[in-house]
Amino acid sequence: MFKKILIANRGEIACRVIKTAKAMGIKTVAIYSDADRNALHVRMADEAVHIGPSPASESYIVIEKVMEAVRQTGAEAVHPGYGFLSENPRFAKALEAEGVAFVGPPVGAIEAMGDKITSKKIAQEANVSTVPGYMGLIEDAEEAVKISNQVGYPVMIKASAGGGGKGMRIAWNDDEAREGFQSSKNEAASSFGDDRIFIEKFVTQPRHIEIQVLCDSHGNGIYLNERECSIQRRNQKVVEEAPSPFLDEATRKAMGEQSVALAQAVSYSSAGTVEFIVDGDRNFYFLEMNTRLQVEHPVTELITGVDLVEQMIRVAYGEKLALKQSDVKINGWAIENRLYAEDPYRGFLPSIGRLSRYRPPEELAIEGAVVRNDTGVYEGGEISMYYDPMIAKLCTWGHTRAEAIEGMRNALDSFEIEGIGHNLPFLAAVMDHPIFIAGEMTTAFIDEQYPDGFEGVGLKEDALRRIAASSAAMHRVAEIRRTRVSGRMDNHERHVGNDWVVSLQGMSFPVTIDADPAGSTVRFEDGDKMRVTSDWTPGDQLATLQVDGSPLVLKVGKISGGFRIRSRGADLKVHVRTPRQAELAALMPEKLPPDTSKMLLCPMPGLIVKVNVEVGDEVQEGQALCTVEAMKMENILRAERKSVVSKINAGPGDSLAVDDVIMEFE
Repeated sequence: MFKKILIANRGEIACRVIKTAKAMGIKTVAIYSDADRNALHVRMADEAVHIGPSPASESYIVIEKVMEAVRQTGAEAVHPGYGFLSENPRFAKALEAEGVAFVGPPVGAIEAMGDKITSKKIAQEANVSTVPGYMGLIEDAEEAVKISNQVGYPVMIKASAGGGGKGMRIAWNDDEAREGFQSSKNEAASSFGDDRIFIEKFVTQPRHIEIQVLCDSHGNGIYLNERECSIQRRNQKVVEEAPSPFLDEATRKAMGEQSVALAQAVSYSSAGTVEFIVDGDRNFYFLEMNTRLQVEHPVTELITGVDLVEQMIRVAYGEKLALKQSDVKINGWAIENRLYAEDPYRGFLPSIGRLSRYRPPEELAIEGAVVRNDTGVYEGGEISMYYDPMIAKLCTWGHTRAEAIEGMRNALDSFEIEGIGHNLPFLAAVMDHPIFIAGEMTTAFIDEQYPDGFEGVGLKEDALRRIAASSAAMHRVAEIRRTRVSGRMDNHERHVGNDWVVSLQGMSFPVTIDADPAGSTVRFEDGDKMRVTSDWTPGDQLATLQVDGSPLVLKVGKISGGFRIRSRGADLKVHVRTPRQAELAALMPEKLPPDTSKMLLCPMPGLIVKVNVEVGDEVQEGQALCTVEAMKMENILRAERKSVVSKINAGPGDSLAVDDVIMEFE
């Protein structure tokens, strides 16, 4: 076996590969840029080599710099992770020329599957079901219209070299086909340096389901079942699970066998993923093959017990697969949530900064439950503007889908993150959404269920009552602590009242607390009673409670007269008052937020790249005002209404924080 492997990546996937390599007794080498000098993957590896400035284009994807690190450390193999150089045939060739093993497929397979037109043709020849369409070169917009009519609307116009949603348009008629062809062609040329376009049938009610394959260099190939990846935003996956709640055994077998046939058609070896679009009648069509490890591979590992990174390393070393298809089973259910540094309340714009608090739920593997958190960050570390905003991949496993979902709910509620914006509230909302619970989601789920963006979660009354009872019990504990600290009394419990009014989410619940050494019984005005037990103490930011015997996990912050409670995606101000205080509070006028309608506020931490207007300019609704760059993505800010620019507070090169005023209007 290899004695030393270099990981040509960063973040959580580098940490993931290091864990398996260490378990196999293999020494590891990390590479890092200026921004990653103190990164977790650098700390975990046996050796680390600096390879350049922070931008990936000057460090992680510069082949010669990575090769120099290989030579310097004497690494015998390189695992590329995903992204960066993982599907770059030139990198694989460079390693081959040095006599260093590439922990991935042969160069020919990468090249064949890396081009969407070529891969579709190979798939057709291998009798893999493909979407009806036209794979040849399309000269102009009129030819695109003609082909679209032959295929039948709606159609998908796609860049051959595309990825990540770039160079992709849906057309429902001739006009949209003309416009979409030109837009896709332009975008493909600027993004990939390749403006070739193809057209295929757009599948309605689509689900995105992929098959994990594993092949060796001795002609053996198996599939490790499927992953459901339908919950996506801007063609990027957010929630994945294995198996799919939609497939039956016959469809699973057909998709798996076709995936292996495709892999063997290009002499594939290593782990790879064949992606399909599946319609409402379980007709499936080949999309593309990813010739690398997938982000969502942990859910496959959890239901099969197969360590995919270990298998990739063994295959790269020349070993035969020890597994046969008959060895691959489906054990239970696994769900993965991708935790991103982004603000769901601001259109999921990226968020950067320091993790002032980062406390993931405890990882566990016991009978009936698994919690796994693949991460590359730590408390006090920084989320950089230079790389992908992923913080962690939180996974849960259970015997059933319902158990895995409930495990994920509790894990999300237990995940403490402060200092940056993050999508935990959104993920929690998805886990409670009836369409997700029923397993009936399509790739349009987020667009259809959150057409105006994510605006937070409103909890139902039964959930609010559980939080109200818990808050009342915690408030009583805090009051006892406060009176002890003040030294005002000897018998503390006797002087802390039993009657309170808990107000949250526009509702008020008068309650009476009957406390005893084991917990509190909270009685509501209508006679309903709840038993609350917990070992929470004032100052704890996480409360793990039992309410009538059912677990409840709350993130707890202190506010005047109560708590800031976060649970199940909801962010609540909870006030606990005496009855008299509640009477007076009801008479207080509501504090209105400041009027910012005549200001352009920066929606994210970022850098001003361009200002399109000057003081005195009259601007129209939708007109571009300025461009802000964050995490290497340019965001154009536009006017919301007709107005006149009265003041400009920032210019190109200025770094801004969230809600900094960029310009003002009359």
